[in-house]
Amino acid sequence: MERSSQKEAGGGNIFLELPAESDDRKNLILHRGTLAFVILNAFPYANGHLLVAPFRQTSDITELSDAELLEINQLVSKSVSWIRAVYRPDSFNIGINMGAAAGAGIPQHIHWHVVPRWIGDTNFMTSIMDTRVMPQSLEDSYVRLMGAKGG
Repeated sequence: MERSSQKEAGGGNIFLELPAESDDRKNLILHRGTLAFVILNAFPYANGHLLVAPFRQTSDITELSDAELLEINQLVSKSVSWIRAVYRPDSFNIGINMGAAAGAGIPQHIHWHVVPRWIGDTNFMTSIMDTRVMPQSLEDSYVRLMGAKGG
């Protein structure tokens, strides 16, 4: 499965466009909540790298309602459980890059990264060659994580 990155595509917003479609498997949407959803990162730092985003577009965490913040944090927690069940990582990086200067690839739509990490997994290829080595396809990750969440 190939998708252009947001920067390469020159516009649009995957966090609005993909949930508007009905083919969650094709779009790698792992879970839909009421106010937010979980999607596999199409350009992951590690197998199982998930993104949690509100359905409503906003670029600033302070603009989210208490209900959105609660559901997003619940989905981040569930994402950790699903990734643990499938990949058994040693640790996690969980965070937000809010704004372009902070490294947000889609700065107009806030989203959380849930990245599994293992001791010694520095993935130096990203640092020196703008390349990632992934031992598993996104489709395989999707199937495994869907199994972990019971879907």
